[in-house]
Amino acid sequence: MKELLQPVLSFLKCETPDGWVKEASKPSNLPVILLDHLVCELKAAQSAMFLIRKYAVDKESGDALLAWLKPFEDFTYRKEGDWRELINHTKLSKAMLPKSGTPYGQDLIDKMVLLIKEELHHFYQVLEIMDEYGIPYENISSSRYAKGLLTHVTNHEPNTLIDKLICGAYIEARSCERFAKLAPHVDKRLGDFYVSLLRSEARHYQDYLSLAEEIAGHDISERVAHFGDVEAKLIASPDNDFKFHSGLPNPI
Repeated sequence: MKELLQPVLSFLKCETPDGWVKEASKPSNLPVILLDHLVCELKAAQSAMFLIRKYAVDKESGDALLAWLKPFEDFTYRKEGDWRELINHTKLSKAMLPKSGTPYGQDLIDKMVLLIKEELHHFYQVLEIMDEYGIPYENISSSRYAKGLLTHVTNHEPNTLIDKLICGAYIEARSCERFAKLAPHVDKRLGDFYVSLLRSEARHYQDYLSLAEEIAGHDISERVAHFGDVEAKLIASPDNDFKFHSGLPNPI
């Protein structure tokens, strides 16, 4: 696990504060941790879907992606359907087709489709754990984290895409780091689950970063460092809204 985490920890500008780990380890906070984790998995899939639809596929393939996610969105945002049926929707049966003339092409599609598949599988796994622990699904508000990163995205292409990919890299890297931090402080069932997620989360951050570098075609280290500073501030600064990606909990 140390070998797997080393690149992640080198990429991030700070580690999760002990205060967050202490708060997240409390049994009373397990429902909010699992609920927020659940929604974060869907949002990660949605973000990847948006990138494919906007930058890399034709309308037919884009519509197939929308249909792929719809049962998960219906359950999460409208409380429609039986969560146990979602297992039947975790795989995509339709091949993605690159949009004619796109400069981004198949590599973006391949990496993002794999990410979506894995995030939807993780979404279902979190629901299974919630069922085991007797935690009902409830709507939950978003934390400041992703929005705090995305507000720094430029509005000029292709830099917009590059910035969004860098943001995706930081979100995935932080998720990986937090799963590793939290795993030793929860029961074995949940700890084993968090450890099982580390490999895919670590690869997701690397996929986002490599896509950003490939699409830019030049050194983006300055932009990566900028978002690293923004991300670290969100993680290390006081935060009144405790969530999976929240900052340092304010003492009560």
